[in-house]
Amino acid sequence: MISIREKIAYGLGDTASNIIFQTVMMFLLLFYTDVVGLSPALVGTMFLFVRVIDAITDPLMGNLTDKTRTRWGQFRPYLLWLALPFALISILAFSTPDLTGNNKVIYAFVTYTLLMIAYTAINIPYCGLGGVITDNAKERVTVQSYRFVFGMLGGVIVAATTMPMVQWFGQGDTAKGYQLTMVAMSSLGVVLFLLCFLGTKERVVAPVDQNSSMKENLLSLWQNDQWRILCIAAFFLLTGQVLRLTLAVYYVKYFLGREDLITSFLTLGVIGSMVGCAFAQYLAKRVCKIKAYIALQSISALICLFSFFIPADQTILAFVAFIAWKFFLDMASPLLWAKMTDTIDYGHKKTGIRVTGLVYSGVIFFIKMGVAIGGALAGWLLTFYNYQADIEQTEAAKQGILLSFTLFPAMGSILVAWVMTKYTLTEQKIITIQHELKTS
Repeated sequence: MISIREKIAYGLGDTASNIIFQTVMMFLLLFYTDVVGLSPALVGTMFLFVRVIDAITDPLMGNLTDKTRTRWGQFRPYLLWLALPFALISILAFSTPDLTGNNKVIYAFVTYTLLMIAYTAINIPYCGLGGVITDNAKERVTVQSYRFVFGMLGGVIVAATTMPMVQWFGQGDTAKGYQLTMVAMSSLGVVLFLLCFLGTKERVVAPVDQNSSMKENLLSLWQNDQWRILCIAAFFLLTGQVLRLTLAVYYVKYFLGREDLITSFLTLGVIGSMVGCAFAQYLAKRVCKIKAYIALQSISALICLFSFFIPADQTILAFVAFIAWKFFLDMASPLLWAKMTDTIDYGHKKTGIRVTGLVYSGVIFFIKMGVAIGGALAGWLLTFYNYQADIEQTEAAKQGILLSFTLFPAMGSILVAWVMTKYTLTEQKIITIQHELKTS
């Protein structure tokens, strides 16, 4: 059994990651359009283009962690080495130097690219660490539940404090407010990553005689059909989720007409996520993880569909629907990440090669593809519906924001539920695989 103290320490690493990840999802498009002055379509295209770089950096980072051997382990040392660089790049990404024209675009492109590379470099080892803390199938869900509860704590911090801190630090200068807010957020992130490094231990190790090449590792990964299913599910999941989260600010500000409630809307949504994540471990003990995941995605889709019919003057109902969506959607998150660890055992048994880092890097690449497509769709859809920053929107634009905030994300969850009907690694099957691995 893993101690509660170690589970909390591991969870604090996701608090640190989410301080940046949630800020990107909730505020980066708004920052680029309303502060930097870039067009939504341009920002959407930039989000998507950077994924081409991820296609190279993600597998390289995954393979690097699989080959890393230090006195601190394979994955933990990266938290120590990269916490400060990640913080500094995050600050640069939310800074607005005195540039004009194309120079603004170039600066945004370069700093966003660096931010995503830094996120890859620290997040893949962090995720890999979750796969080597324990080999117990039930404990894996518990570890991931702690991770997501504390990860969502990072989301609460972002949702509850970002706009107030921007106003307080900026004193009328929004650009300065964003920069100083990220200084505060990133400094906290560094401390949390270090606590994660100090408070965790790696227990599951790759075979000592494993010395496969990157080509062999990639071939082994591709032969893992259950891993491929999770990648597709993760892509559809994040596409819909990020589209909805990115447009949440626009939905509250322009459709509901309550800019004063943006912070409350986002904060309560993330609190709903935290409660949902905490319930995941209890659900997993009583219900098949696969059936539970499919059911939760289906419920999330229905809530999105219901939200389309909520009138603009029904603010409380809109809040309740958003909180309920976050509750059920993120109750599923620990289940998905526990399944990723299961596919590592499955792939090891099937091919004889254990590639923890590559499994996570591959899934994270598809997650980031979903983040990019979701963010790009948000920008493109705002442009398509003739959104104009900081003015009263036309009725067509408001309806476009509503449609994009509700029906399109529902389609994402429906697709995820359908894909997961192909997943076959039940708990009993994983126990059998682990037994065969230990006795072979």
